Amino acid sequence: MSAAKTGEVTRVTVRLLEKEYVIACPPSERAALLDSAELLNAKMREVRDSGKIIGLDRIAVIAALNLTHELLGLKTVERRVDEEFTGRVLAMRERVDTALSKGQQLEL
Repeated sequence: MSAAKTGEVTRVTVRLLEKEYVIACPPSERAALLDSAELLNAKMREVRDSGKIIGLDRIAVIAALNLTHELLGLKTVERRVDEEFTGRVLAMRERVDTALSKGQQLEL
């Protein structure tokens, strides 16, 4: 994987299943692009090595679907954690407000 600078963008060469692709991206996004290509290449290898899917385009689509499925699963978990955290903060705030209104000492 290499890069050649051209003005506002950097041309980055990535390799996916032994095929090279040149992609233009802002210099600040180069590292993220390389990391993404590395992850996609690994997923594409997994799909190819399973022996069930043949053809680069089909392998790429299945790998993309697998990655998207994982991403959506992580977003669901993140949403649940956010909801739980918000609930706990609201409960603590209510306890603090109640204790302050009663002039009591609060035990956390």
